[in-house]
Amino acid sequence: MKEYFKRKLKGEIYFLKALPTPLYLSQCVLHKHELLICGGWDKRACYSYHTIKNEYKLICEYPSDITLMGLCVVELVGNNNKDSNEITLLSFGESSLIKKHTLMMKYVSVWSNNNSNNINGNEMNKSKESKKLNNYNEWVPFTDNHNHPIYIGRSGGYYQGMRAVIGGSNNNLLFITYWKNNISVFDLNTFQFIKHDTLPTKNEISFHCFVLNSENEQEMVKTNKKNCEMLLFCFNTGLLIEYDEDNNTFQFHQLPVCNAIASSFAYAYVRVNDIILFFGGWNNNEGASSKSVHKYSIRENKWMTFENTLLKQLCGSVAILSEDCTYIHIIGGKDDKETTVSTHMKTKVRLWDPLQLSKNEIKCIIQYWIRVLKIKLGWIDDFDQIIFKFKSNM
Repeated sequence: MKEYFKRKLKGEIYFLKALPTPLYLSQCVLHKHELLICGGWDKRACYSYHTIKNEYKLICEYPSDITLMGLCVVELVGNNNKDSNEITLLSFGESSLIKKHTLMMKYVSVWSNNNSNNINGNEMNKSKESKKLNNYNEWVPFTDNHNHPIYIGRSGGYYQGMRAVIGGSNNNLLFITYWKNNISVFDLNTFQFIKHDTLPTKNEISFHCFVLNSENEQEMVKTNKKNCEMLLFCFNTGLLIEYDEDNNTFQFHQLPVCNAIASSFAYAYVRVNDIILFFGGWNNNEGASSKSVHKYSIRENKWMTFENTLLKQLCGSVAILSEDCTYIHIIGGKDDKETTVSTHMKTKVRLWDPLQLSKNEIKCIIQYWIRVLKIKLGWIDDFDQIIFKFKSNM
């Protein structure tokens, strides 16, 4: 019976249309059915990938005086309505060994002229002109309320391979973790750093995993507490980072790291509900890129290494969850020959998290039970939980 369901419900990894150019250490932000792919190592072009059309379109390029050698791109969530056609991106980090950049982009879909908005020619021209006048779909300097340019970065700080998330009770706090063992908090409302601290690790933190704790976000809404939790993994360092917004203080708690990933960094990672998935990476012990896949359960504080692996060895890729949370996209990276690739893969979430079952899979299980047990039955909500437990124990 178990083998039957393994064959019936087995997920897949797909190769999608290749990237317009090979990309390494790129950044990616989700916007509805679009993946906004922003630059990469020594690559200035930014693209929109349409997840339904399986096509790419050029959005813009970073300014010509910027040579990207490590960057971070985040969505300024506090400024955007979930249903809005516009989002605002913030890009910052190393643009060379000595120069840093801090830019923003107001993005409106480059696919809008292909949808069903029924915009006539004159209105389309006006729309294009309006976007141009308002600096849409191009990187411009990040400025304060008085139009003064703002640069995010401390003097002497090394931000290559940094990671950042936006959190806080008002989504106005930019948390930045960067080499060698630093964490900083930048207030996006006041345009100032409000906290610097040192991470309790002997490892050099760079090209690491850094995510918000989703369960903590929900708890903040319920209790109105201003404690923001984040998780960080790099080599054999695992940290639960708690930030007290009222007192402007950090607390750090050690987390386990499984041996199979303890010598790795530069992996693609993505958080799906209460788990974090890690794809590939660079293994320092082996001196090679990896195709391994690992899972960390936040709730259970446990690790798992999968028998299933990526279709090829990759490091320096970027992973992102689809809008409906059913697929994970893995973009770019370097292969086992240390060649930058134009690979774009898609994998089903349920391949790595069995509880993410589709309606068709639930129907398949029920039909199998009915056929085997030869009974007639109705439906109750408890069946959902029974099915999930049955599948997770397979």
